[in-house]
Amino acid sequence: MATCNDKIVTACRKGDSTAQRTLYDCCAPRIFRLANRLVDKNDAEDIVQQTFIRVFSSINQFAGDSSFETWLFRIAVNECLQHLRREKRRPISRELSESIPVDSQSMSRLEDQELLTSALDRLDVDLRAVFLLREVEGMTYREISETTDVSEGTVASRLSRARSQLQEMLAGLGWEP
Repeated sequence: MATCNDKIVTACRKGDSTAQRTLYDCCAPRIFRLANRLVDKNDAEDIVQQTFIRVFSSINQFAGDSSFETWLFRIAVNECLQHLRREKRRPISRELSESIPVDSQSMSRLEDQELLTSALDRLDVDLRAVFLLREVEGMTYREISETTDVSEGTVASRLSRARSQLQEMLAGLGWEP
């Protein structure tokens, strides 16, 4: 989120629609990527919209105690969790976001991605969220702690369980490193 700096956040606080669009454009793809892994793809787009509605309606409440990115991801994770509670279902349909040419190496990569997606879908949503925030979004334990509102120790424990369960599930699905 290199272009989403304090200047843009400040302009958004003042209701600057150009700054809001800039913020949305630079942050929405990452929020979509996270939501797409936590909820069904068809619902992920709605989650992104709901996240930004909440962000723009409450941006003046952002105190700056954490990074803006952490605050934004916390809203997105909460929206995903609320959605899953309302729907009382787990993600069911997936589409890979990247198109891969068909050759033996790329077929193997595609199969690995499908196995990983399948295993991720089977993880408890709290474990999945921590895993994705760390491994896909590259957040630190502290940032994940602030995003999910759990201690860093709980983040470490959930991440360890997620990795262990993913490894077991992948082995059960026939994946070989």
